[in-house]
Amino acid sequence: MKVLVASNVADAGLRDLEEAGHSVVKDASLSGDALAETMADEAPAVLVVRSTEVTGVMMDANPLLELIVRAGAGYDTIDTGGASDRGIFVANCPGQNSVAVAELTMGLVVALDRGIPGNVMDARAGHWNKKKYANADGLKSKTLGIVGLGNIGEAVAERAKGFEMDVTAWSRSLTKEGAAARAVAHASTPADVARFADVVSLHVASTPETENLADRAFFEEMNNGAYFVNTSRAAVVDEEALQWALDEKNLRAALDLVEGEPSEKEARGFEHPLMQHPRCYVTHHIGASTQQAQDATAMEAARVIKTFAETGQVPNCVNLAEPSEGAHQLTVRHRDEVGVLAGVLDEVRKAGWNVQEMENLIFAGGDAAVAHIRFDGDPREDTVRDIEQHDDVLAVSLLP
Repeated sequence: MKVLVASNVADAGLRDLEEAGHSVVKDASLSGDALAETMADEAPAVLVVRSTEVTGVMMDANPLLELIVRAGAGYDTIDTGGASDRGIFVANCPGQNSVAVAELTMGLVVALDRGIPGNVMDARAGHWNKKKYANADGLKSKTLGIVGLGNIGEAVAERAKGFEMDVTAWSRSLTKEGAAARAVAHASTPADVARFADVVSLHVASTPETENLADRAFFEEMNNGAYFVNTSRAAVVDEEALQWALDEKNLRAALDLVEGEPSEKEARGFEHPLMQHPRCYVTHHIGASTQQAQDATAMEAARVIKTFAETGQVPNCVNLAEPSEGAHQLTVRHRDEVGVLAGVLDEVRKAGWNVQEMENLIFAGGDAAVAHIRFDGDPREDTVRDIEQHDDVLAVSLLP
């Protein structure tokens, strides 16, 4: 299977793919028209990207494309709807960079409290100013509020406890029982996190529902002088509202990403108002950028691709529909002979059943198999009887 890697993905994963017999073509400079052209020229079955945007036009350039793997957790740079329209799987590699992002998050929290960037810059400039930098509050017994308690949020919570901080958290799926099991306080809304925390850290995916989650109302709830950290996505923060909070509520902020940041690894002349604000630290979108995280992510991307090549299954697939609540399951035990399943599916077609999922398992040491077919439609018993009449069908059952 040919794999096109259009981003900087660690060599560990690429070697793993090559050792498994796959052909790997890597060009981390590809994007836009150049990526579309390479897709047409190389015709890979799999495309691997990190932050590179993948559009429907790029997919159309290569009709043989079957799978897109995002070597990271988020996948908002990939047109998943376009991929679904074209029957292309999209998968990600969640959880592999959790520790790296959590480590940076806590580093930013400490930097905010101790004024580390200003400390260093003044020292380099020959300005000794111990009076200014010797007045940190300290983190022990302060409350860290986490918005989004997924893999990264949980990793941040564990490290905050090492600083003897209290942790309160909100997540869409977090219950009071789940919070208690994780030894964190439960918040009912993101606004409650903002209201009660000394430090707020965002760890949510970028979706239409989370766009500008940290808006003016959110910052109005935060305490004067509180710290705000975002290592998730720029789109979840209303940057104008944050600037207001920095100016009017004496907030301090640390951001690993900002709107409009360069897509290149190095760019000159990039300007952003928050980068110049004296109460805001901006780093270079490096949350996942440790060698440990990159190796783990590359190996997970390789696992996804190898599993797909060997079984047709796609681990971590993000664009498969869930079976409808009204789906039914048809189980057909049959002889492992040519044409048996074709006859079964012809009866399914006649009944107007829309197949949503199907697998066919062959028994070892025998000549029988069992097919599981989940479908949406009217579960008619006459169709079951028609299937039972086919040669080489051993038994049929239908579950509502």
